[in-house]
Amino acid sequence: QVQLVESGGGVVQAGDSLRLSCAASERTFRPYAMGWFRQAPGKEREFVASIRGVTSSTVYTDSVKGRFTISRDSAKNTVYLQMNSLKPEDTAVYYCAARVVSISQYDYWGQGTQVTVSS
Repeated sequence: QVQLVESGGGVVQAGDSLRLSCAASERTFRPYAMGWFRQAPGKEREFVASIRGVTSSTVYTDSVKGRFTISRDSAKNTVYLQMNSLKPEDTAVYYCAARVVSISQYDYWGQGTQVTVSS
């Protein structure tokens, strides 16, 4: 059973940067894709960014394009989300997820890390 552990969240001011990390517990971890999602209070969880396992192609939701960058270090089984120019509306719990068994659905999730951006 793969475990995903996020870290790097915190409280920052608008305009600041944070880098989230998501480490997988298994060294043989080879997901189809990894993604970051977020859920703000009172809102549904939303997709933020993803990166494919083979091609490393990336996808972003419109609201973070140009500000967030997803990347991965396969040797460390770790995926990162570099978040720049943070805005108060980026405040949420950020979750890491992986497509391991299913090509189309995320079937492993981390426990989440809180990001709070003050104005």
